[in-house]
Amino acid sequence: MDRLALERRQAWIYLAAIALGLLAGSTWPRAGGYFEALIWPFLVLLLYVTFTQVPLLHVRDALRDRRFVATVLIGNFLLVPALAWGLLQLVPADPAIRLGVLLVLLVPCTDWFIAFTQLGQGDVPRAIAATPLNLVLQLLLLPLYLWIILGPGLAATMSPPDVLPALAVVLVPLAAAIASERWFESRPGRARARDRLAWLPIPLLAVVVLLVAGAQVHAVGEVVHLLPVLVPVFAAYLVVASLLARGLARVARLPVEQGRTLAFSMGTRNSFVVLPVALALPGGEIVAVVIVTQSLVELLGMVFYLWWVPRVLFAGRPERARG
Repeated sequence: MDRLALERRQAWIYLAAIALGLLAGSTWPRAGGYFEALIWPFLVLLLYVTFTQVPLLHVRDALRDRRFVATVLIGNFLLVPALAWGLLQLVPADPAIRLGVLLVLLVPCTDWFIAFTQLGQGDVPRAIAATPLNLVLQLLLLPLYLWIILGPGLAATMSPPDVLPALAVVLVPLAAAIASERWFESRPGRARARDRLAWLPIPLLAVVVLLVAGAQVHAVGEVVHLLPVLVPVFAAYLVVASLLARGLARVARLPVEQGRTLAFSMGTRNSFVVLPVALALPGGEIVAVVIVTQSLVELLGMVFYLWWVPRVLFAGRPERARG
């Protein structure tokens, strides 16, 4: 099996992992504590191997195509936050649930976004170039968006002592990935090590969601009655985000393949990066379950996107292939 075949099957891998985790957590309740302890090292490792696939030292490369970059930034950091705020009005007023929805919808994806761009016949080089910029800006802007949307309620839900450990879980792998990128690029032969690491994000994420499901079986029971609300909200996000991408691409006059890339960028979210924040909060199990629910809806939605984006929303031959 090559990596592309693995990426095509990742949604089913994660679904199987969650089912196995729920089964294990229900069958052996005492195992929940062990699962919870194992989440953190696997999450750190997952973040590290994923960040190594992002060209973190090449943010300037993203700025070369200013029209495309401006469109991606407007879509992800202006239109999507407005869409997230609108969809939040359809969600129950429970602070944990609303925080989970915002945490996951406000951060653009930096990993499987590239894989789905490739599968959906988008512009992979521009997707790769824009990824580090998306990552840096989401880390900087997420606290601001949460404060603007949640206002005083944010302080009641999140406090600095709760968030600092979660930030460490994100920033330490990020720093290690930057150091690794310098090492990879110092000699040509070392690029193979990065290629080998590229096989690991999918199996590691499967382990993480298995552990989360096994550790939070009781939390799943608490929010299962909300699935008829959450699933349609997250599905609606995918549809509206793709339509916004279509309109934005038309205004910016982007080529077909860049429009597809924009749609996948606005549709996919960075659930595993905000998962540490959720798990570090008091009572964050509910927040974590909301985030995992969104990621599953998104992965299944990407199966729809792979038909919808290249064949309907941005139909036609890419400009580079014409003639």
